[in-house]
Amino acid sequence: MTPAIDKAKQARIEYLVHEYEHDPAADSYGREAADKMGVDPARVFKTLVVGEGKTLFVAVVPVLRQLDLKCLARAVGVKKVAMAEVGLVERVTGYVVGGVSPLGQKKPLPTVIDASAETAGTIFVSAGRRGLEIELSPRDLAALTGASFADIAK
Repeated sequence: MTPAIDKAKQARIEYLVHEYEHDPAADSYGREAADKMGVDPARVFKTLVVGEGKTLFVAVVPVLRQLDLKCLARAVGVKKVAMAEVGLVERVTGYVVGGVSPLGQKKPLPTVIDASAETAGTIFVSAGRRGLEIELSPRDLAALTGASFADIAK
């Protein structure tokens, strides 16, 4: 089990774990996950960590879309954000980039989920390592991470 799966289990929410053989040559972890699991990529979300100075935030966006940094900055009430450095992301979250989960991070960070997730019955996010996804309701994800929903993808 990963910290993400442990968190879902402890919360006693409904979830499913999906595992697939990760190809290290894949150029998009999220697109690879959707293809290998045979699910609509609109339901597969990536976890990105951004920062404003020393303050970090998590953005959860559909894998086929890009994070709109300006919209995220507005959503979290800061002037500007930028993508966090890989080493910092891995130290703070406890996960390897490409397998960062919004759940079970070493240091919980303020989280925003793209509003497109609200219309899905369930979505897929990383379960804490490459080749492992957790399927859960967007509402449960928001409750477990203290997240808000906002239009943050373009």
